[in-house]
Amino acid sequence: MTASPFSLDGQVAVVTGSSRGIGRAIAETMAGLGARVVVSSRKAEACEAVAETIRAAGGEAAVIPCNISHKDQVEALVAQTEQLFGAPDILVCNAAVNPVFGPLAELGDAAFDKIMASNVKSNLWLCNRVVPGMKAKGGGAIVIVSSIAGLRGTPVIGGYGISKAADFALARNLAVEHGPANVRVNCVAPGLVKTDFARALWEDEARLSERTRTTPLRRIGRPEEIGGVVAFLASPAASFITGQIVVADGGVTIA
Repeated sequence: MTASPFSLDGQVAVVTGSSRGIGRAIAETMAGLGARVVVSSRKAEACEAVAETIRAAGGEAAVIPCNISHKDQVEALVAQTEQLFGAPDILVCNAAVNPVFGPLAELGDAAFDKIMASNVKSNLWLCNRVVPGMKAKGGGAIVIVSSIAGLRGTPVIGGYGISKAADFALARNLAVEHGPANVRVNCVAPGLVKTDFARALWEDEARLSERTRTTPLRRIGRPEEIGGVVAFLASPAASFITGQIVVADGGVTIA
């Protein structure tokens, strides 16, 4: 019997922003599929709670805190992963920020710079750091968690949307550059998901009612529904997929 194409047995996966929400769901899903997972966010204590859950379920996890806006911490995240488990086979760039909720006219330069640095530049740092190790192992998979905000206009999170559209271009270019070495790079673009990060959107009852009314599945997403999509893109089942944007939004962008 052949191994499941969805298995991540023996793979080393680094997941940023994985102390809660979508990142946590990704880490737990990948661990359940056999990966050795590095749980990472700014606060080690929050990460440890996720790692303990993974270990309790029989998985293997390590905690390496990292503020992705600091290049030295990004470098240390990968270096410590290499020391613990070896070079990563999988990188999930999930950590992101959105410090402004309002129109672009109110988006100051400092806030815009913070959004682009955390949501785009840090992903490039991470990718450039892990790719050599992936190439040495014969390949790897990178998944950038983007958003449908990069596909649609929005009156309240425009800066965030601009950064997420840039992530699409980042994934495409990295996929072209590193595809010959069997390093695949893809994006997942979630719709509205019930996380703390998106609380300002789903706690607004009028906004939520309008969103669910215009969504074919008539609801918003759950973190674990994105975790499965990311795990798929990192798995052998997606071995011929690279440079793509997989939209997981309940159908709202096609309605």
